[in-house]
Amino acid sequence: MNDVVGALDGIKVLDFSRVFAGPAAAQIFGDLGADVIKIEAPVGGDEARHLGLTEGTDPRLGVSASYLALNRNKRSIALDLQTPAGRDVACRLIEKSDVLLHNFRPGAMTKWRMDYPAMSARNPRLVYGEFFAYGPSGPLRDFGANDLALQAHSGLMSLTGEPDRPPVRVGSAIIDLHGSLAMVSAVLAALLSRERTGKGQRVEASLLLSSAHLVNYFYSEYWIDGVVRKAMGTANHLSVPNQVFPTADGNVVIIAPSDAMWDRCARALDAELLDRPEYKTVRDRQTRRAEVIEAISSVTRRLPSHEIVARLGAVKVNVAKLNNIGEAAEHEQLQAAGGVASFEFGGETVKAVSSPFRLEGTPTQVYRAPPQLDEHRDEVLADFGYAGDEIANLAANGAFGAPAPARKTGTKA
Repeated sequence: MNDVVGALDGIKVLDFSRVFAGPAAAQIFGDLGADVIKIEAPVGGDEARHLGLTEGTDPRLGVSASYLALNRNKRSIALDLQTPAGRDVACRLIEKSDVLLHNFRPGAMTKWRMDYPAMSARNPRLVYGEFFAYGPSGPLRDFGANDLALQAHSGLMSLTGEPDRPPVRVGSAIIDLHGSLAMVSAVLAALLSRERTGKGQRVEASLLLSSAHLVNYFYSEYWIDGVVRKAMGTANHLSVPNQVFPTADGNVVIIAPSDAMWDRCARALDAELLDRPEYKTVRDRQTRRAEVIEAISSVTRRLPSHEIVARLGAVKVNVAKLNNIGEAAEHEQLQAAGGVASFEFGGETVKAVSSPFRLEGTPTQVYRAPPQLDEHRDEVLADFGYAGDEIANLAANGAFGAPAPARKTGTKA
């Protein structure tokens, strides 16, 4: 770690979470300078370590791209929370930490006597962050769910895809990642409150509320006007043009939601579009949606994507080439905006996406590669006051997983 002090320097975060939403939130805390300790199951660790290893990841690295994307700036210790010894270690760490994150199913932390009432009694300053699928109460409280399930439940998937065709999932784990930002916001607010009151609190984030937040204005349209929106492909019911258009070598997105922007768009693309009085206003263009779209397409089909982007960008019309993942990842603008982080892992230089913001005075930084499972056990426990013989005794009692069998002695056969 360099001499730059992070915004959360001195804050200890215990990350009991796995897969996407929780680890993504914890990584942001790490990027901000917090000491993030990743608590993992002794066998296998975080399930994300192994996601998609059959494709898309260099097998020499030994872990998945998903794991590498969401777990930098953390230290790892394996604890078996099914054992009294493992839980005792966890509780001792919690007593001396600022933030706890977990995404166990409802009831798990209560069963282990590590729920918020028990832990806040031992550490009143603790900010206790819990992720849920559907929330801590209600008829679906005990249902398991992931990003795809909430895309379906929330109605998001019903808005995605082409009209009159089967629904399509959003390709990214958008609800998980949105939920991670919700948790970060809530925890930071709770830490600020603690500065005034001296007391921590429980904070909650759920995939349900994260998915609802992503489609909030669609819900409001339904509650206010009874409107149930349907999939429109890449189009948007709020304005025209606002979708993908074909080009001579691919596709571009053009968005001109106001009459002033439409005027600039029409002039930049083709003067004939501007000469049509029936397209002048937002309402006119919405009424003649199909006609306007075809008129624009008749122009864009003749032009290469880069020329359309240059023309419209120059007159401040919202425009973008439709890139594939490789094109977007290698675009110079991502690097220029500070969107690429890198670290050494397994003898290779690995790139990952940075946290989605920048701080001028206390910038985010990468000072630690994603950890191997249980890589920092002795280091972490020493930081929390454990002596060597205590650690050995804990290992013998299964705190870090099943003790290794005693080695047999004797002559070789």
